[in-house]
Amino acid sequence: MNAAVRDDQLISAATQGWQAELDLSFTASADRTVLAQRRHFGPLRVQRPFYPDGPVCNVYIVHPPGGIVGGDRLDLDFNAGPGAHALLTTPAAGKFYRSAADEARQKVEINLTQATLEWLPQETIYYPGARVRQSTVVRLDAKSRFIGWDIGSYGLMTRGECFDTGYVHQGFELWLGEKPLLLDRLHLAGEGRIFDALWGLSGHCVLGTLLAYPAKPADIDAARAALESRSDVTLGISLVDGVLVARLLARHADAATQAFAELWRVLRPRLMQREAVSPRIWAT
Repeated sequence: MNAAVRDDQLISAATQGWQAELDLSFTASADRTVLAQRRHFGPLRVQRPFYPDGPVCNVYIVHPPGGIVGGDRLDLDFNAGPGAHALLTTPAAGKFYRSAADEARQKVEINLTQATLEWLPQETIYYPGARVRQSTVVRLDAKSRFIGWDIGSYGLMTRGECFDTGYVHQGFELWLGEKPLLLDRLHLAGEGRIFDALWGLSGHCVLGTLLAYPAKPADIDAARAALESRSDVTLGISLVDGVLVARLLARHADAATQAFAELWRVLRPRLMQREAVSPRIWAT
């Protein structure tokens, strides 16, 4: 990219919002997974890889501005090749701020070929009045393994501010080759009844989804048993075409995060044959 084009893009970002891209590729070396390619543009970065978990490459995705506003667009592409195993997370909660008109957009694409990847970002906070469109697409083959979650906190409940204006449109797709295993669409409008209605979030402000592949009926039983004593979340777990799908409602993001972390600690050894070692950043 020449300097003139880059300057034009920076001027556009200053006037219309940040256009940020992050492209990561992981490959297996003799003794561990390495971050073989790292390309970025705009305010998206990664810290150096960590290895608290043997050969598994742990990477923290950093968004220096700390929040996303109307007009911003973030594109993240993660790719892993044969034998690679990467765990990606974030050092803090993501934030989508209120917008007068423009949408904020985020797209995540994950492509796995005989590889294992864990996408475990910390929660996302949607400010009242935010206008958000998000999509996540995961493409894998029969020899790949995946665990990923999304935790959304709607409104600023510590300030008594509900998500009563704006909207969040989310899409999640999980593909096995050319076959769709899960096509999920969710539209939450602040002006509607979905946050209070019994058929919606029933007064909860935190909604989470966890996906794990490939799973078996015994994995469902183990996951349910792990959380049967928790009273601070409402959880449903099902198995669809080999995909474990966990849906969660909570009143506090911490409860949702802890519940999903417990599920991950149970599922990781079963699906990936590796004991769970929590990223150090989760303890800060």
